[in-house]
Amino acid sequence: MKKLFGSLPARLLIGIILGIILGTLFNESVMAVVVSVKNILSQVIMFCVPLIIIGFIAPSITKLGANASRLLGVAVVIAYSSSVLAALLSTGAGYALIPHLAIATDASVKELPTDIFALAIPQIMPVMSALALSLMLGLASIWTKSTNMIALLGEFQNIVLDIVKKIIIPLLPLYICATFICLSYDGTVTKQFPAFIEIIAIVMAGHFIWMALLYTVAGIYSGKSPKEVFRHYVPAYLTAVGTMSSAATLSVALECAHKSSVLRDDMVDFGIPLFANIHLCGSVLTEVFFCMAINLMLYGTLPTVGTMILFCILLGIFAVGAPGVPGGTVMASLGIVMSVLNFDATGTAMILAIFALQDSFGTACNVTSDGALTLILTAYADKHHIENKAA
Repeated sequence: MKKLFGSLPARLLIGIILGIILGTLFNESVMAVVVSVKNILSQVIMFCVPLIIIGFIAPSITKLGANASRLLGVAVVIAYSSSVLAALLSTGAGYALIPHLAIATDASVKELPTDIFALAIPQIMPVMSALALSLMLGLASIWTKSTNMIALLGEFQNIVLDIVKKIIIPLLPLYICATFICLSYDGTVTKQFPAFIEIIAIVMAGHFIWMALLYTVAGIYSGKSPKEVFRHYVPAYLTAVGTMSSAATLSVALECAHKSSVLRDDMVDFGIPLFANIHLCGSVLTEVFFCMAINLMLYGTLPTVGTMILFCILLGIFAVGAPGVPGGTVMASLGIVMSVLNFDATGTAMILAIFALQDSFGTACNVTSDGALTLILTAYADKHHIENKAA
């Protein structure tokens, strides 16, 4: 599993490079085949989106409900708040910075040839129907205490994760390559390459700004030095950069957090594993900025403020429900990317590609920020005289 996910950015990068080169070499006849392959792969990937939504969200709701407690509620609230506020910060930065980047909005590009073979694979349901079904199934399973349905949803999540690992992930490099062949052929890539470099640099700066804000807030609320937490987190940050997975970094993050003298051991044992799965602020911050930039690149305009606020609120929910594996946030949220932002197949391919290339740094932000949230959780437990079970 680690090898499968760990090599994804390298394979995507190869796919992008090959796509850019081949797009300048292929003639119209070959491009007709490429367009056909791209459209078929797009159909397969889009078919899986409702399955991913149901498989990620519904079981996550049942797991939270089955272990409901006051501390769990607090943890979910602060994790959701962190993700939504990070998304809103990214939105504000997007409106302030993206119009000044070297993004070409000239839509005059070479026309792609018509595909020679079309294959329609309709989704089993619209993406918003899948989201509604996920919420209802998860909540109703908790309300009725249906252990069989909860177990079934857990099994379905395992099935969907295998579909992602064994079908979607292996197809992505080919899909991205075909997409960038088309973008190179019609001239889009040459116009937008400088903007990609600027966007990635801005997003990485945003990660450190958000981590600094979280640790500052945690320090003020707890009355303790946040430095005594984040100074131990260097190994976890570097591990997350290498693994691109909050789940894979969990053991290192636990070890780092336990070294802090200001974190309660019981809150570390409870909070760090939980936040590794429900707190994905770095990934959310990244996705929002990328989506806004790609919207301007491909469609010539930034989304409206109202659209972005709705997108951020919904994205926070998906961040809580997404698994702590590489690309979990963007894969789980493809539904709202398409339904709220109205991304087409090309836009979806671009967000998948550019997100995966920097996913390691977003994951590192997620993991390191968990220390700040655990400090808040520790302070909450102390302020409300919740017994330290590890003492």
